[in-house]
Amino acid sequence: MLKFDYTNTSAMSSYTDIELINNEPIHNFELHVDGHRAFVDYLKKNDKYYLIHTEVPQELEGKGIASALVEKVFEYIEQHNSKIVPLCVYVQSFLKRHTEWNRVVA
Repeated sequence: MLKFDYTNTSAMSSYTDIELINNEPIHNFELHVDGHRAFVDYLKKNDKYYLIHTEVPQELEGKGIASALVEKVFEYIEQHNSKIVPLCVYVQSFLKRHTEWNRVVA
């Protein structure tokens, strides 16, 4: 389950080299870190991604993975001229802390 770590924002830069995977068949954006899979579950309709749930394995909690993952998802969505509908509690809290990303909210 996801543990909220609001203090570890500098860790985001540690994961810039890890590729975000859009696993379309199962509707997940994924990051693979140290043999573990973190993901954001989504539904897509037209140009909107409904971000439903963010999950980080217990082994990766507290390392800034969730923040890095969500930021990479926002970058992907922006590059594809799409928007998000933030249904996930973690994504909503991320947006409150990083208001610059409100530009991707539908």
